[in-house]
This record gives sequence, structure tokens and C-alpha cells, in this order.
Amino acid sequence: MPRHPASRRLPQAVLTLLGLLLAALAPTAPTAQAAPLAPDFKVIAFYSGTWDAAHIDFVKEANDWFPKTAAANNFTYTATTNWDLLANGGVDAYDVVLFLDDAPQSVAQRAGFERYMRGGGAWLGFHVSAFTTNASAWDWYYNRFLGSGNFRSNTWGPTTAVLRTENAAHPAAASLPATWTSAVSEWYAWSNNLRANPNVKVLASVDASSFPLGTDPNQSWYSGDYPIVWTNTQYRMLYANFGHNAMNYSTNTRTSSTFASAAQNRLLIDALKWLGKAPVTTAPWYSVTSQANGLCVDARSAATANGTAIQQYTCNSTTAQDFRLTATDSGYVRLAARNNPDQVVDVTGVSTADNAPLQLWAYGGGANQQWRPVAEAGGAQHFVARHSGKCLTVATTAATDSVQLVQRTCDNSPAQSFRLAARP
Repeated sequence: MPRHPASRRLPQAVLTLLGLLLAALAPTAPTAQAAPLAPDFKVIAFYSGTWDAAHIDFVKEANDWFPKTAAANNFTYTATTNWDLLANGGVDAYDVVLFLDDAPQSVAQRAGFERYMRGGGAWLGFHVSAFTTNASAWDWYYNRFLGSGNFRSNTWGPTTAVLRTENAAHPAAASLPATWTSAVSEWYAWSNNLRANPNVKVLASVDASSFPLGTDPNQSWYSGDYPIVWTNTQYRMLYANFGHNAMNYSTNTRTSSTFASAAQNRLLIDALKWLGKAPVTTAPWYSVTSQANGLCVDARSAATANGTAIQQYTCNSTTAQDFRLTATDSGYVRLAARNNPDQVVDVTGVSTADNAPLQLWAYGGGANQQWRPVAEAGGAQHFVARHSGKCLTVATTAATDSVQLVQRTCDNSPAQSFRLAARP
């Protein structure tokens, strides 16, 4: 009796199913993966975290900010309270040493740090790392390496300061504007005249526009020369006289951030790259020219205050018409003003309306301060506001100076088209 045709196909179906199951269960050969990128350099940060709530809080903030910055800039960051790593050679595995809130105390620790620096190591110190009232007890560090000597005075309470860039040729200061606003800190003055030391090069100091500096009339500076950031050319080092957050001491609550200044943060990143012998890449400045009327995007009267109008103006190659595109995330950038990179092109009042005017405002991460550049045929581009989806626009296509720019619904018109040209 002949079998049903389906019974003749069953063994083949079973074999096929078994084959698929075996294939699925069989181990697969590992796929090749790209090797992780080796870090450009390694940083170790020493701290004690035992004295003054403001200094302790700065350490907590630093140990949050630096790892994130390290991940974004291809270096490693290790924090430790074991100062004996300076004495026993453990520090030799690192390219850059940071002192966050203290300095070595034992003879062995001090000798180990001096050996490390004389051997070609690199160092970045903050605020309290230079504090002493007995510089002669470690003459090499306080008088010759730092050059500052003894603590002489301080400002109180903690405030921002307008700082003047003094050596823009130095890689750590190359991205800084002529003057810039620091984050809040307490500021120290020293017994030694740093400018009399031929090995010390001041990178930034208090600008006269900061005076009076301080909120307590008895602990304020009213005039004088106050270096804030400097380097000793005999070593690969940099000292930064900030690192003291403002605090509510009754609750030990932070009321300011040492990392609130974009310019100061840029200084730190570029300083670390210089210390770690990594390339210090500076984003270029651009003039931004309207395709509709040939006028340049301009900060009115070269001002940098909050509320300064962003206008169209005859191109004149001044820094008031220079902007830097600094990436935020997801393809957006902030358009920073060269005269003060803390200030960016901002849609007034976070408005989403057509014809909302544009201004300069301190960057705070707002979506109304971020723009997505969109390339156009022919090399021009338009800029789309993150909060509104509307485009940066010249309010009139007439070649009329001093007309404030606005945002409008994107329409691919020449009024929304701009050409960028790199500036020296």
C-alpha cells in the first residue's frame, strides 16, 4: 500500500529543522572589534578633604567634573588621598599630578614630588595648594617652584572676577579672550612679587574693572596687581588661584560652582592637554556673512553684556564679528562671541515666536542658546534654534547697518543663509 506523500516529506522537514536548531546553538566566531583608543595621558589628583567646607565641596565637585572631562578629552583621571604615592614612586605611572586642596606634608612626600617634577613630570595646582604662612619650611616648593612665598591676604566673600589674559601665546591661554569672567572663588595674594621672578610667566591676572573685589569692605581689594594663573618656565607646571566654592556654612550647602565659567573651563582643559603633551586643538573663529545683503553678524558696539543686540553690520574684521561654533550635543552648537566666549547668541526670552530678537547672553545650557547648523548647496548654511525649530534670520535684506537679527520660520530664503569664513 503506497504511503501518503506527506509521510515521505516528513523526514526531510525534521532534518531541516534539526539543522537550523544546531546552527543556532553552535558557537559563533567572535567578531573583530576595534581596539579602544589609548588615552593621551594619565592624571592623578591628590586631595585631603579635611579642612573648610568650601574646599571640601570643591574637591567633591572636581571629582565629578574631571572624570567627565577626561572621558570627553581622551585622558584618564584618578583621585586619591594617599599622598605617600609621591614618596614611594607610585606617582611615576602618571603624566600629570593635580593638587586639589592641599600640598605634601611629610619630608618623604615632598622629596618625592620634587624628584617627580625635576624628572619631567607635570603639575596643576589649585587655590589652597599654594597656601602657607611658613614658606621657608619648604623653600623649593613655595619660593622657587611656585614663586609665591607666603600667603599675604585674601578677598571675602567669594565672588567672580574679571580676569585679563596676559600671555595668549601660551597653549593653556590661547583660547581665552582678552578679558573674561571667572567662576566664583576666594582670591589670594602673596608676599613675593611674581613679576620680579624671571622664571614666572603670568597667564591671567585681576583686571582693574574687577575692583573693588570682595563683599566685605575689610577684606576687599581696591587696587593693585594680583596674578591669578601662572607658570614657572623651569618646569611643566601651572597654578590656578581658584577652587573655593561659595557656601552656606550653616548647612554646608554649595551656592556656587567652580566650573560655571566656560572660559575658565577651557583654560583648564587646554592646560591639562599642554601638561599631558597632547595636542591643544583650538576651534577656529568665524565671521558670519548674510547671503542676502553681504553684511556680517555683529555684537552691537563690541559689547559683551547680557542683552547686547546681535545685529547686521558692515563687515569690518573686528572681533565683535567673530564667533566660535562649540558643540553641545546631538548636532547642536552654541555660537560664542570672541570678545567673551561665556556669551552666546540667544533668542530673547526663550521666545518661540517669529521675529523674536537675538541677543548675547551668558551661556547656561538653554535650548534657546543652541543652534543646529545645516549645510546648503554652495557652502553656505542656516542655523536652526533648538527650542523653537526656527531659523536665525536677518530682519531685512536691505544692506542697512544696526538692524537686529531675529528668528523666523525656516523658509530656505537668502535671509536665513550665511557663509562662514575662518578668522585669524
